[in-house]
Amino acid sequence: MLRRIAAVILSLAVVSHAQEHWIFLDNGKVRIGVNMDAGGSIGWFSRTQSGENFLNSFDHGRYVQQSWYGDADGSDWNGKPWRYNPVQGGSWKGVPATVLKSSATATTIGVVTRPRQWASGNEVPDMVFEETITLDGGLARLKFRMKYSGVKSHEPRHQELPAVFVSPRCDTLVFCEAGQPAWKNEPLTRKQPGFPNESVKFSERWAAWVDPAGQGIGIWFPHTDLATTYRVRNGNAGDCSYIAPIGKFALTPGFEFEYEAALAIGTVEEIRAAFAVLAAEKPAPPSP
Repeated sequence: MLRRIAAVILSLAVVSHAQEHWIFLDNGKVRIGVNMDAGGSIGWFSRTQSGENFLNSFDHGRYVQQSWYGDADGSDWNGKPWRYNPVQGGSWKGVPATVLKSSATATTIGVVTRPRQWASGNEVPDMVFEETITLDGGLARLKFRMKYSGVKSHEPRHQELPAVFVSPRCDTLVFCEAGQPAWKNEPLTRKQPGFPNESVKFSERWAAWVDPAGQGIGIWFPHTDLATTYRVRNGNAGDCSYIAPIGKFALTPGFEFEYEAALAIGTVEEIRAAFAVLAAEKPAPPSP
């Protein structure tokens, strides 16, 4: 399965934001925050001067973050055999990844992270994650890069590009499904995914999670037209809504991958309009 189901691990201690080291950007329209005690993962996105966060930082497996997959390596996740799985936030037991370098200006946050294995908690010496965040009006523009310096060649796996966990109050996924005319004034697909993962293919490379009031958060992913998604509904703090744009890649010596994405908040109409501008500026490449 593509994603650690951290939502069901309710024994983890959850540290309040006041006890963690967060860095925020705010341009007067939106506010974004990264948790330096979770590898610089993105855990806050809201309107300026609003306490209504649209992201989910319940544990180190949530957030918006990089996560890559390789072959089985004998590791164990809570009694389940696992695989090579470097994660930006840290391990399932809450051991944070190591921030190697960070920078912050009035407009940009940059983070370089040495990830940890999700299952074992070991630091991953042969992989480095880079992340750059810039606010652009109501958008958060994101750039990610992964560098693999290991000597082992792994089999091709579906990779999360990136993993996105949003507030559980956002329970409906809205998107333009493959087969629907792109960027036309026609009804979009709305669904409430179940569990476990299900795949979605898009004609427009974005999707939004929205709450019952019609407000939500969207992610634009020009690098792929495929995603995996699920929602956990247990009626407790572990509930989550998740989506990850995916591409299939093998981790081989010297492999690097760079991509960009964007976040927007508002109504579906507002989110789609913002992403339509981005799509017009950057034609979509072939899906990996």
